Amino acid sequence: LGVVTILFSLPLGFLTTMGIRSRFKPLSWLLESYIYVMRGTPLMLQLMFLYYSLPYAPLIGKLFTMNRFMAASVAFILNYAAYFAEIFRGGFLAVPKGQYEACQVLGLNRWQTMIRVIMPQMFRVALPSISNETITLVKDTALAYVIALPEIMHAAKAAVSRDAVPTPYLFAAALYLLMTFVLTLIFKKLEQRYRLQEK
Repeated sequence: LGVVTILFSLPLGFLTTMGIRSRFKPLSWLLESYIYVMRGTPLMLQLMFLYYSLPYAPLIGKLFTMNRFMAASVAFILNYAAYFAEIFRGGFLAVPKGQYEACQVLGLNRWQTMIRVIMPQMFRVALPSISNETITLVKDTALAYVIALPEIMHAAKAAVSRDAVPTPYLFAAALYLLMTFVLTLIFKKLEQRYRLQEK
């Protein structure tokens, strides 16, 4: 679930940011509203709405009937894309306006300016926040138990109920810590690489 969320929410978040930055105001307003709703409501509520409520909506319910994994994936992707969109937007805002002006003086078109100059700087600024959000995602996957999706906490809870011992929770905690440790190392390496490139 975590891997699927990252693979889809990062590009969706970036596209959302680009849409907000576009000159087409209705699109910008619509995407701002999407971010507001996703960030303003609990992820658990979004999960329960997609799996338990949306299939019973009049007229459109049958079109949105999903299995547990699909419902969890859609909820996580939409939720985290909203957060990543705000992270990317903050990264773009951190790039000085003088960079855009310098690119114009050098004769770079808008596409070249974005790909070769702005995006590397934006990503360098956004990387620590992306790292934190990804680690949060690993822990948030435990919320999928509310729709009975088999995952670490769901398996641990089932084992505790079956054997009447708390040990499975300790194994679950150790597994979460291990995943967090690995992700932290990966993102530290990425940050070090970008710092070296900056020098």
